[in-house]
Amino acid sequence: MGSLKKRWKRFNQKITYRLFLFLGFLVRRLNRHQFERLAYVIGDFTYYFLRPRRKLVETNLAYAFPEKNAREIGGIARQVYRNQAVNLLEVLRLPLLQSRKDAAKLIDLHLDEFLAKTRARGKGGVLVSGHFGNWELTGVCIGLLVTPIAVVAKKLKNKLVNNEVERLRCLHGNTVIYKKQALRDGLKMLREGGIVTVLGDQSDPKGGFFMDFLGREASVFLGPAFLALRARVPMFALMCRRQSNGKYVLEAEEIDTSDLSFSRENIERLARRYTRALEKYIYRYPEEWFWVHNRWKRHYIDKK
Repeated sequence: MGSLKKRWKRFNQKITYRLFLFLGFLVRRLNRHQFERLAYVIGDFTYYFLRPRRKLVETNLAYAFPEKNAREIGGIARQVYRNQAVNLLEVLRLPLLQSRKDAAKLIDLHLDEFLAKTRARGKGGVLVSGHFGNWELTGVCIGLLVTPIAVVAKKLKNKLVNNEVERLRCLHGNTVIYKKQALRDGLKMLREGGIVTVLGDQSDPKGGFFMDFLGREASVFLGPAFLALRARVPMFALMCRRQSNGKYVLEAEEIDTSDLSFSRENIERLARRYTRALEKYIYRYPEEWFWVHNRWKRHYIDKK
């Protein structure tokens, strides 16, 4: 029975992988207008008919925006599904980014202050971001337009798809650090003057630190704060959002660490600072965040 389940799992993974490749082949042959229309159709179909986690999305939004009525919440939720469809298809189109000119047509970067405090001084730096806008596209464009970076990521369950996504992430000199090696390899890279990007809006599996996030108590990931304070490098919150014309804009905001030394108390203090910075963007552009994730599944009482 166990052997049969393993074979069935491998078969499903191969089918998913081939569908992933075929979808990529298809969307890379569409122009941007066609690609965006297809993404909207997929997003609307998913929202109205497939409805995966739709109740969770609308519940999460209602908690974060208690002043909005059901119709307003539904409108944001629909746009969330559209944007996630755009994000997926945009990732599949990453091989089309073959030059700096290609990337510059797709995204506006505002990283001068970050570069002045890191690369210009021969120092590393931590970019803390979230599941906001197109975070995968952001990393590739930074690597192509500015400097190669290391991206901390979690391995996907489908090994074949994971390998393909890793290939896309590393198209222009970036490297991937998987979570289990993030602290060791991330520190090494920062001390050598490298740039490490971490998604800091995730729940911490160990659930050691909790704070208010978007109106509810949530477990907060301390990894970015640990890396920045341990390596003594600057930290910037990095947020990418899609504009009405289809072009992305990338903004960076420094998270002050000048008054913090390396300690558990200060790691938590820094985590509060970058969580508030990420939260500010999510409140301003809620349709850009990944509300599909069950972000509040861990509770402080569960860890007592």
